Amino acid sequence: MKKVVVAFSGGLDTSYTVMKLAQDGYEVHAACANTGGFSEEQLKTNEQNAYRLGAAKYVTLDVTHEYYEKSLKYMIYGNVMRNNCYPISVSSERIFQAIAIARYAREIGADAIAHGSTGAGNDQIRFDMTFLVMAPGVEIITLTRDKALSRQEEVDYLNAHGFSADFTKLKYSYNVGIWGTSICGGELLDSSKGLPEEAYLKHVTQTEEQLLRITFDKGEITAVNDEPFDDKIKAIQKIEEIGAAYGIGRDCNVGDTIIGIKGRVGFEAAAPKLIIEAHRLLEKYTLSKWQQYWKDQIANWYGMFLHESQYLEPVMPDIEAMLTSSQRNVSGTAILKLRPLGFETVGVDSVNDLLKSKLGEYGEMQHGWTAEEAKGFIKVLSTPLRVYYGIHPDEER
Repeated sequence: MKKVVVAFSGGLDTSYTVMKLAQDGYEVHAACANTGGFSEEQLKTNEQNAYRLGAAKYVTLDVTHEYYEKSLKYMIYGNVMRNNCYPISVSSERIFQAIAIARYAREIGADAIAHGSTGAGNDQIRFDMTFLVMAPGVEIITLTRDKALSRQEEVDYLNAHGFSADFTKLKYSYNVGIWGTSICGGELLDSSKGLPEEAYLKHVTQTEEQLLRITFDKGEITAVNDEPFDDKIKAIQKIEEIGAAYGIGRDCNVGDTIIGIKGRVGFEAAAPKLIIEAHRLLEKYTLSKWQQYWKDQIANWYGMFLHESQYLEPVMPDIEAMLTSSQRNVSGTAILKLRPLGFETVGVDSVNDLLKSKLGEYGEMQHGWTAEEAKGFIKVLSTPLRVYYGIHPDEER
């Protein structure tokens, strides 16, 4: 009997996969890799359903903190937003889910790994590439993709074999994770339309403005509204709880998928939006001009590689080393003002605030140079332009 590990989310495709492979004579190990998107109740239901579907073994692989330490931390350091919009929410979690599945498959000596991705999205690439690298020689089974199965075919098979569950196709599909919720379907299929209020899972319940204080130490969150947090995941969850009550973090992203077509996804990600903008604000005060510039270039590539299923590319630890080094003075508290469906930056409190220079206050008074020195600096700075336009006066703008 061949041993297969199924990356099990509890959804229709992976439920069908567990049952079909069990019916075909495989020893099925259903493994749910949790990166923070599953509640305890959902995990318990997954376990019950896995055994009902015919799995010989079910395990939950909790890699939430690993995901933070090996990816989320660096996305915060880099203020990573794909297309200056999308915080690479659930898509970045897929890599760590795949790594956990591949690791488990190696541990139990599996002959195959199965997942429920279709042939039309990015996730098939994230799973397959990770398995090919981390579990070489292990067969990859994708029944939904290879058989081009419809939802109805999968539902009919499950019902015919005694498994009844509500897999009604809804107008919207959701992927919930620690770093945000992605929303697909509905109005997003029409480029001229946006998502209505009912498409979102979290709604405005707080209307009074309030200040949010996020404290960082070398780029990592240490306190929320002055409440200390050693557990970074709990800090993120606290910020999500506060921001989601205002409906903050909603948007739609249009971008290029790994397979080459355009993709459009809605999302709600209060914590990522607030954390990244608070962190970016603190960096404006604590980093030099060129630190900010080069960090932005590197961080853009980091986000691109992560999204494009290149997390295992050897350059990634090198980028992470640079991002880590850039955070050595990014300590202090960033203050944001929250309101329904939005927020604004207020200021920072940091001992590393470069605005507190003894050399002068911008637009007010200089203390580190004289008026004559300022005029000399400006004259020298203008030299290349004066040389050029002195020779090419016809090109004056």
